[in-house]
Amino acid sequence: MKTAEFDFELPPGLIAGEPARPRDAARLLDVAEILADRVVRDLPDLLRPGDLLVYNDTRVIPARLAGRRGEARVEVTLHRREGPDRWRAFAKPAKRLRPGDTIAFAPGFSAEVVAKHDEGDVGLRFCVGGEALTAALHRHGTVPLPPYIRRPEGATAQDAQDYQTVFASAEGAVAAPTAGLHFTPDLLRRLEARGIGRVPVTLHVGAGTFLPVKVEDVREHRMHAEWGEVPAGTVRAVEAARRAGGRIVAVGTTSLRLLESAAAEDGSLAEFAGDTDIFITPGYRFRIVDLLLTNFHLPRSTLFMLVSAFAGLERMRAAYAHAVAAGYRFYSYGDASLLRRAG
Repeated sequence: MKTAEFDFELPPGLIAGEPARPRDAARLLDVAEILADRVVRDLPDLLRPGDLLVYNDTRVIPARLAGRRGEARVEVTLHRREGPDRWRAFAKPAKRLRPGDTIAFAPGFSAEVVAKHDEGDVGLRFCVGGEALTAALHRHGTVPLPPYIRRPEGATAQDAQDYQTVFASAEGAVAAPTAGLHFTPDLLRRLEARGIGRVPVTLHVGAGTFLPVKVEDVREHRMHAEWGEVPAGTVRAVEAARRAGGRIVAVGTTSLRLLESAAAEDGSLAEFAGDTDIFITPGYRFRIVDLLLTNFHLPRSTLFMLVSAFAGLERMRAAYAHAVAAGYRFYSYGDASLLRRAG
């Protein structure tokens, strides 16, 4: 399977720099037998009583830090926690960093480079750990917006609010589960009134999730591992909804990937807590998820491969062509689509 099969032309003007306001006013492409232009606030009418939303409750931390190695400036974006005081991080410029180097971020707040990895990132050990490290990140870090959201001066105070979902509670992500950005308290009340339930999972999204695939052969791509948890209450709710004939609706690709990571071959769901590097491409047999609410993704990305596996490559090519022609807004602050599982 070639990466080029998942390429498409995207006019730069369709990349969203700001979210819709209110959030549920974003457009929604309903991808069924025919394509229908909707808005996110139509979601209760597109689902059925007894359906179950599974959302990601991760919260984005201020994971971007500006520091110095001697006189040289260094920018660090944390992407994976490895211990109370340890993170893996992308750094600029990474080539000049060596194990043993110290990066100073603020008086009394620094990190030592303890490893350089083949993937191009570095291992950092901070001078503080646990809650003290979390507090230091909140004092000195900023929200790590994706590079396609242009902020020459860095993320704004408004971004710090906009880049969190209404579900955000479990701190640990360095990128938002962007499908969740479309929900508002009013939309949640209307979904409840319609008889549609919701339960959480936690996947601490890493920056690697959004990276384009650079290899020609999809099979050669390596996913960054991310930590996730499917709690017992969510397992019980999913199984109860399925027994009653309800459909499982993943709010975003992060929720879908975690549910599928926790699924057994027979289609049952089990509690899960640990790392997942699941890479879903066409040919994958889905076990849990029936519908997927998701944003519009980058060309040649693992996420476009995932939605093509879920709804069918030709259907997604047609949906994205329609979205481009109709002026839908793409990526993290962009519009949404509702997909049905193919087959």
